[in-house]
Amino acid sequence: MVNLHDRSEIKWCSVNLSDVFSRGKRLEASVFDVEAKRARQIIFKGKFPVAYIGGENGLTTSYTGARFKRIWLEKSDLPIYQPSSIVDIKPIPDGYISKLTQTNVEKLKVHKGQILLTCSGTIGKATYVSETLDNKIFSHDLLRINCNEPSDAGYIYTYLISKLGNKILLTNSYGAVITHIESEHLSTVPIPNPPNEIKSKINDLIVKSFALRDESNKLIDDATKLLIDELKLPPIEKLELDLYDPKASVETYSVKLSNLKGRVDGSYHVPVVQAIIDCLKANAAEVTTIGDRRISRQIILAGVFKRTYVEEEYGYPFLGGKEITQLNPKTEKYLSRNIHKKRYEKELKVAENTILVTDRGTIGITALVPKHWNGYAVSQNVLKLVPADDNIAGYIYIFLNSEWGKRLLCRQTYGSVVDMIDNNSLSSVEIPLLKNESIQNQINLFALEANQKRYEAYLAEQEALRIMNEEVIFAK
Repeated sequence: MVNLHDRSEIKWCSVNLSDVFSRGKRLEASVFDVEAKRARQIIFKGKFPVAYIGGENGLTTSYTGARFKRIWLEKSDLPIYQPSSIVDIKPIPDGYISKLTQTNVEKLKVHKGQILLTCSGTIGKATYVSETLDNKIFSHDLLRINCNEPSDAGYIYTYLISKLGNKILLTNSYGAVITHIESEHLSTVPIPNPPNEIKSKINDLIVKSFALRDESNKLIDDATKLLIDELKLPPIEKLELDLYDPKASVETYSVKLSNLKGRVDGSYHVPVVQAIIDCLKANAAEVTTIGDRRISRQIILAGVFKRTYVEEEYGYPFLGGKEITQLNPKTEKYLSRNIHKKRYEKELKVAENTILVTDRGTIGITALVPKHWNGYAVSQNVLKLVPADDNIAGYIYIFLNSEWGKRLLCRQTYGSVVDMIDNNSLSSVEIPLLKNESIQNQINLFALEANQKRYEAYLAEQEALRIMNEEVIFAK
């Protein structure tokens, strides 16, 4: 048998003949996941008795919502979130649905203390519901898990995100990878059942971790409100637009030749952008650009390259654009230190308070690098904005992450098949400097404090995982 921590090139295990018949007489190694079979053995041979997460005598009950046809609106009181966003530290809604939508909206809401689990597509992602997600509406295709004992929630969540627990979750008893998780599947997922003292210790750390995430999100919201109030920014939909023919069925506008700036694509000159800039100029001390040396020292656009991935101990952890919104991205990609060292040092390496901006596909997703990402390698599909100093870093992030900043950023998009921006595009984005410097400094401090709380949240979750591994799963 193979140890889960064994990184040897060849992995093997023995398979019972009954398992072969149960799997339709399949003999391919992929049908019998070696690590999954070994993981189950570790649980059953562990120090503590075994319970099951679901089932008649399990620790939880769970359910998904009913399928329904959505009636979409541009804006409403019913924002809806997609399952994939549960791992984002500050999820944003996928859209807004009408009250006329034929479904029980209340049953789609998630509630504080629940565990959420993605059950189709990319399955097995989990989160704990705290203030940030409480009462939010999610699509039907998300498993909502209620614990019989509320104090078990953090413990079960930690088990599900641990390497061994997640491996078991994603496979059946034969070790075959499953493609969809139903409530019934949880009745086959074993979990160690240690004394309540240990479970409570882990649960308390998870509750603390998510409380810190909530606090960080509130600080971001408070900083954004300060920005809005100081610049007197109205909601986007209430901006007065200079339209050529307001009564036309489509948005029409004229652009002076002197204002073209070499761009003849209509999306660059949409009236809402000019309305935002006019509002900034009317209420800011100055409107400059991200490329101003008072704002940024460098904007790095990494070159395209062929990646060489290696095992964890030989590489740099590598993040893609989809992962920068998460607190602790579960990267399984590590760039070779030997092959990519020069490129890593020059173009890919990030440090605390660097600002990341996705530059293709979904453009304008913004993140402020937390302390625990120091030294990570970030994809060439993400621009790295190095602030002039920490006295402006948080302020830049808050502005670019705001609805108004995103509009100014996304107007720089070019490309006919794949939307893109580059370092010059980001450098050209307008940014206001506030008349009240103390307000600007407060916005900056709120953002940096939020980033610190996210680091503390990460540490608390890591401690919970350490206890889970050392005192529960591999305890002797």
